[in-house]
Amino acid sequence: MIGISAKFTLSLLLALPACGTARPAPAAAHTLNTPPAVARVVVGAEQMASYLPQLKGKRVGLVINQTSRVGATFLVDTLRARGVNVTAIFAPEHGFRGEEADGATIKDGRDARSGVAVRSVYGKTKKPTPEMLTDVDVLVFDIQDVGARFYTFISTLHYVMEAAAEQNKTVLVLDRPNPNGDLVDGPILEPAHKSFVGMDPLPIAHGLTVGELATMLNGEKWLAGGRKCRLTVVPLAKGYTHATAYHLPVRPSPNLPTDHAVALYPSICLFEGTNISVGRGTATPFEVIGGPTQPATRPYLFTPQPNAGSPSPPLKGQPCYGLNLSNAATRDSGRLVLKHLLDFYQQSTDKAHFFGKYFEELSGTNALRQQIIAGKTEAEIRASWEPGLGKFRALRKKYLLYPER
Repeated sequence: MIGISAKFTLSLLLALPACGTARPAPAAAHTLNTPPAVARVVVGAEQMASYLPQLKGKRVGLVINQTSRVGATFLVDTLRARGVNVTAIFAPEHGFRGEEADGATIKDGRDARSGVAVRSVYGKTKKPTPEMLTDVDVLVFDIQDVGARFYTFISTLHYVMEAAAEQNKTVLVLDRPNPNGDLVDGPILEPAHKSFVGMDPLPIAHGLTVGELATMLNGEKWLAGGRKCRLTVVPLAKGYTHATAYHLPVRPSPNLPTDHAVALYPSICLFEGTNISVGRGTATPFEVIGGPTQPATRPYLFTPQPNAGSPSPPLKGQPCYGLNLSNAATRDSGRLVLKHLLDFYQQSTDKAHFFGKYFEELSGTNALRQQIIAGKTEAEIRASWEPGLGKFRALRKKYLLYPER
């Protein structure tokens, strides 16, 4: 069954200490524990009648993190309480509990509460090896995504499906909403820039749930060797659409602490390939942007300092002049916000070092850097994306499990 139910509710935030200074005082932060007034979404993990029979008598590996819950209970505890034989937990970036800093190597270990072995898929290896799957029949993937190509949990999904295809395992995806599910925009990833922050020919914002993306990976034969894995998707319950507003009860990673930051992330993350800070090491990551090479007349000042989410943030201890986007629009006429990137380059006092090598991995193309340097307008840049986006939108329609509205 490629689809049948689910939507989700979780509670509990992972604490992220606030560090940094600001001028003027920051706008009121959006918090994940204050949900907007929208209909409850029932996620795949909650629809146990749809998938527990498939796990009966199987050795089950869980690809999960802190968002993988049924109500307030971690999925591993929920399944074990129902007699599921959980033999391994596969920990992605930020770790099984979601407490590790950005980019930190995740180590193998054992979950203290359940006693289940924890195997890292964000360390020496990012793709489960045959040895890691010897005691696994079914891999259950249940991780909250945010709809951006460079968010690494979908790269983990790709590798898990690839390993399953090669080693004759089954993958069961418990679907969750894409909080940016109605946003499809940006350049398509070019093969030359394939990396763990971009593995498949997707635009920056792909507008798919992880369940829909999984069916696309299989259907388009994007796994190594054109293989397909045995795949089942447990969909969100009826009533969900790609335009459904969705409050994230648990922050999806340490540096995305608010719904507003999640909405800004697909647009603002490109700054991570520049000499501009996105607020790592402050109380408002991905809601502020700035740098020492911007004019001191910029209306907002912050200074990144080490904190739990970023023990060594970019531009640590340096005054960063920029903008507070805490109350800013997260879309530009329904599209990615591109104007800030163009403006910050134009105003930079060190244009020669504005872009870093990482920019191409994030943008997925050689063109965007060159277009910005050449002074191309936003309209010209967006027009260059359209041929690829048109093809992707048509492809995407084949794999949608939910209506657009």
